[in-house]
Amino acid sequence: MRPTDIQQVGDELAVKWDDGSESYVKLEKLRRHCPCAGCKGETDIMGNVYKNPERHLAPAAFQLVRVSMVGGYAVQPLWGDGHGTGLYTFAHLRGLAEEH
Repeated sequence: MRPTDIQQVGDELAVKWDDGSESYVKLEKLRRHCPCAGCKGETDIMGNVYKNPERHLAPAAFQLVRVSMVGGYAVQPLWGDGHGTGLYTFAHLRGLAEEH
């Protein structure tokens, strides 16, 4: 399962997959589910999660600047507020699209 095309369509990220299916994820949902350590937190060996304090996201945080492919396993969005450390595996991206 790999994307063959990724484009922004309005307020959504549209992904065409190599199996012919298409997925759509709202940009706000994509940003709010950023998997980077700063957003999601990090777990130590004892299972404790260390996470930055919740912060207000300005409207620029939901403006997609670009999406880059990372190897053969993930995409990396760059957001209007400069945030760009989240690597969304293809499975995570598809899972976000399939959640309701």
